[in-house]
Amino acid sequence: MTRRPSPRAVRLLASALGMGTLLTMAACMHDGDGGAGDTTERRQARPAAASPKAPSPIAKAATPPPALTDVQAQSALLTDADLGAPWTRTEGAALWRDALLKATTDNADCGRLLDAVYTEELLGEPAGARAVAGFDDYDEGAQLRYQVTAAHRADVDKQLAWLKTMPQKCARFTATSPRGAKQEVRVTEVGLPEAGEARQGLRLSTRGELDGAPATLTLDLAAVRVGDDAILVTNGGLTEPRTEYTVHALQVGAERLKQTRNETSALPQTPVQGQSPTPTQKPDREQDQEDVQEDGQEPETETDTDTDSDQDTDADADADQDVY
Repeated sequence: MTRRPSPRAVRLLASALGMGTLLTMAACMHDGDGGAGDTTERRQARPAAASPKAPSPIAKAATPPPALTDVQAQSALLTDADLGAPWTRTEGAALWRDALLKATTDNADCGRLLDAVYTEELLGEPAGARAVAGFDDYDEGAQLRYQVTAAHRADVDKQLAWLKTMPQKCARFTATSPRGAKQEVRVTEVGLPEAGEARQGLRLSTRGELDGAPATLTLDLAAVRVGDDAILVTNGGLTEPRTEYTVHALQVGAERLKQTRNETSALPQTPVQGQSPTPTQKPDREQDQEDVQEDGQEPETETDTDTDSDQDTDADADADQDVY
């Protein structure tokens, strides 16, 4: 006899069935609204993320031009033809250099300026190649010194900034000559044309004695940076210098230096004539010998070909005689 389930068991079973139905419906609704299955599909449908690009090679820093060579410095010098009359090639340093420029002072900046003018190192000691040309104007007793030097850009700009302060720091000061005589020195600014990338001009005037007589030396001083090189001009004498000569020298000189640099960098690197073959290139004869060693056969030469041809001709002639 089958035992009927109790009412309590029936209610528990119905409740469990109902709960299972609800969970199933919830799962279906969850899948339809973006559940795990939907997430998977969306991930598959979504285009694959672009793989990270390989890091672009770091842009190479601009390669600085090669340092100025002695040959380039000489080629960039001015000539008396560039300056025109009345300038001619100098025959030596002017007599007033040691007498009026080789002076000292207690002011550090002003003493440094006097030393730089005397040694022709307004932009400091040259960092490499250096070439100097001197010219004389016998009509007025002036001398122009033109110099091209290799330099470091930052150092040149620093020196130019220092020169710019001289008209304020050393506008007027007293110096002492090697013989102990007092000299009155004045420094003013001189305007320069748009030559090169950076520039500074000064006029230095010193009043002292030359050969026991009063004398005043006046010089135009000009420094110009052209790329990583520099041009220095000293123009003057015992009379007031003509600044137009200084300006002309700078303008022509800056273009000459640029042209020299450009022509040198544009020269093609041509191979040396008569150069022996490289390891990867071998003469034809050697290559033929290697082919023979690899194949185990003698290469056919033009002589062999001619011999075979002669043999074929003789064979044809014999065949003809047999026929006749």
